[in-house]
Amino acid sequence: MNGNSVEVHNLTKRFGDFYAVNDISFTVRTGEIFGFLGPNGAGKSTTIRMLCGILAPTAGEGSVAGFDIMTAQESIKTVIGYMSQKFSLYDDLTVRENLEFFGSIYGLEGAKLRERIAYVMKMAEIGRRQDAPVQSLPGGVKQRLALGGAILHDPPVLFLDEPTSGVDPIMRRTFWEIIYDFSRNGKTIFVTTHYMDEAEHCDRMALIIAGKIIALDSPAALKAALPYGVWSLRVENFIEVFEHVEALPFIEEAAIFGSDIHIMCEKGFPLKRELTRALREKGVAGFSIEEVSATLEDVFVSHARRLGV
Repeated sequence: MNGNSVEVHNLTKRFGDFYAVNDISFTVRTGEIFGFLGPNGAGKSTTIRMLCGILAPTAGEGSVAGFDIMTAQESIKTVIGYMSQKFSLYDDLTVRENLEFFGSIYGLEGAKLRERIAYVMKMAEIGRRQDAPVQSLPGGVKQRLALGGAILHDPPVLFLDEPTSGVDPIMRRTFWEIIYDFSRNGKTIFVTTHYMDEAEHCDRMALIIAGKIIALDSPAALKAALPYGVWSLRVENFIEVFEHVEALPFIEEAAIFGSDIHIMCEKGFPLKRELTRALREKGVAGFSIEEVSATLEDVFVSHARRLGV
């Protein structure tokens, strides 16, 4: 390998006339946390399934840990861990039975299997519940156990497909601490998510929508490259005011964020002065306008709007 754990060139997956993944190219560097950020149906899971050797591409090429995704699917499965959003656990088996089953799939046995099971139980904070059926476990423990099943054989590349979907923010934060530990140990992490705050944890990330990558860089670089200034308007009757703001010619994008109005306009434009004037002409009073830092959601909206998607 040349420093990349994953390489993809013009990868495409078509189902009939529908392009689930449409001619995408990217690399994932060895040891980095790489994210795919996009809404449901964007093509994230389909891409991961092709890279894991589960789904055959329609066109294009790619490799994982040096193995060709078209011709070496079985070899790929020996060097990756894969955790889907459904957690891939057997509810009617105990914790230990699940891990022994996963171990047998990966060819682990004897002392090595016992060592890895002990590691996973500690990581997942199983405690004394090793003989409890998985269906009785709390959501956060079940999530960590599913991750444990994926890394039982200590793979160099880990694919996590929407791994925190449906769990609460505290569990998500704990899960990301575990991911950081893996990355510090040299593992390559490829994670898909539709949570903007999670994408901030990635070293680099690709924004994907309708099967196409619309931007790719570090979160900081993506936000810095945004051609718009971002402002927050706080006003009491924000829903009524929003209609006036959205219609102003110098407003590039407006959206309601909680009880504020989030605004994008061209960088360098005297937004505060002009918006104040426009609001006062409409008889609006008691408002505040302040410039704020761009978010990944701003970046995503900007690129999607520019491409008309």
